Amino acid sequence: MAITLYHNGQVFLGARGSEPEFAEAFIVDGDTILFVGTEADACEAAAARTDAASAETHAGAETHAGAETRAGTVVEVDLGGRLVLPGFVDGHAHILGTGEALARVPLTDARDLKEIQSRLAAARAADPHAERILGRGWLFDSVPGGAPTAAMIDEVVADVPVYLDANDYHSCWVNSAALREMGIDRSTPNPVGGEIERDANGDATGMLFETAAGEFAWNHLDDINDAASEDEALDRVFAAYLEAGVTSAVDMGLNEVDLAAFDRALNRHNGELPINVIAHWRINNAGDRERNLSQVDRAIDLAAAGRPSGLRVAGIKCIIDGTIDACTAAMSEPYTNGRNSGPIWPLADLEPVVVAADAAGLQIALHAIGDEAIDIAISALETAARVNGDKPRRHRIEHLEYAAPGTAERLAELGITASMQPVHTDAAIRDNWNELLGAERSARGFAWPEYEDAGALLAFSTDTPTAPHEALPNLYIATTRKSALDPSCAANEPELAVSLGNAVLHATRDAAIAAGEGDRRGELRAGFAADFAVVEDNPFALGVEALREGRVSMTVVGGQVVHGG
Repeated sequence: MAITLYHNGQVFLGARGSEPEFAEAFIVDGDTILFVGTEADACEAAAARTDAASAETHAGAETHAGAETRAGTVVEVDLGGRLVLPGFVDGHAHILGTGEALARVPLTDARDLKEIQSRLAAARAADPHAERILGRGWLFDSVPGGAPTAAMIDEVVADVPVYLDANDYHSCWVNSAALREMGIDRSTPNPVGGEIERDANGDATGMLFETAAGEFAWNHLDDINDAASEDEALDRVFAAYLEAGVTSAVDMGLNEVDLAAFDRALNRHNGELPINVIAHWRINNAGDRERNLSQVDRAIDLAAAGRPSGLRVAGIKCIIDGTIDACTAAMSEPYTNGRNSGPIWPLADLEPVVVAADAAGLQIALHAIGDEAIDIAISALETAARVNGDKPRRHRIEHLEYAAPGTAERLAELGITASMQPVHTDAAIRDNWNELLGAERSARGFAWPEYEDAGALLAFSTDTPTAPHEALPNLYIATTRKSALDPSCAANEPELAVSLGNAVLHATRDAAIAAGEGDRRGELRAGFAADFAVVEDNPFALGVEALREGRVSMTVVGGQVVHGG
């Protein structure tokens, strides 16, 4: 059987402090890395391997006469001096949602209402037979007063429903036709943890916050979507991920619709997904202990049943609070505008769920953005450890955008992963975030070095589609605190940037460890999966600016070239 020798490369091995370490070559045997080292040692190892295989074949020829073999074959790939990184592990993503978002009207860079309206009108004109218009990524500070209304959309598209997901994907802005389609009127109650915003007369304004967005807009769209459109969306995101060098992703909020779509994808792809997927089952606070625990039981069953190659249900995910931009993240002190929000999951509701999941051996991921929510998350995990006793566990807190001093040390002591997204602090989208927190709190936003210094595991991801899915621009923001969207923006808290070597590790090795894949993925070393990305312009040689528009020229998953070549 043939092996592949990749040589003449800069093969990233890790970082000692801020100094990266590289090899020159590596050998892939099937879906596994066989050897990593110098050019000379790799050639010697390849020769020894093929000689051994040839000898074994000749020995077996006495009992298997006439057997055809390719023993002794080495396929050589000259990397041309390019950088080779472990395949990126997007440690927090919404995979089906990203595929759907990639086909919707993009609004993140529409920086005023006029531009948003112009794009919606253009989308309607381009497809006059469309039954509805879907958009994504708008920013609160692009709308007058940060207060979107249905009337603003009605001015340009009134004849069909319009659904616009906010950039944080915790809110949905809709027009009047969409409100009618969803059946929302004055008598419609708010769900637990959400709000149908209303005006002084009690009429819905067109804004759905937190669980109201999920239960009304997103569940409605799931109900009317057909399987074919979901299948197209998954294939779209798989292709986009592979182009970006992402070979594994953690789906952080799996539901029944997602699960069915992944099962169909497994059938289309001969029982193996194009990327490795680890999933967390979304648990919604129903306001009732037994209903909450029944959702945990579903996750336990899915995890125990196992799935075909490429998809594994690892645990649960609870969203404790919202986002800072929508003033729905739970903060210990109010926002500068005087607002604040309580948690979606108060500690009394969360603890039984966390204790049950931990007892069952599930991994727990808790969305917590504000410092009050983060304290609730840590307290619930502390309770689980006390109730269930000492045992191996690797739980996670997602986002940690504004954490109180001392949080990193608490996470390190408890072995909790800090799962964070550099793209959420892109300087082009931070103005509203900064204003709502004020100078003192915003100066400590996204404080990655605190987690490094405390010894907590820090895993990087994108939370796509709340942010772009591309891995290299994500590293650019991590290493500069600048914007991958607008290079004219000044850096936010540049002293909180991390080194390039550490940023790569957080997005590969550490993200794999956080996902329970650290014994098989996230590093280029013998015995690990042959998942890797070849980067066209080497930021270690050219500087981190090369990351902002960096290109992955080849992606390999399980030893197979799946992008470029």
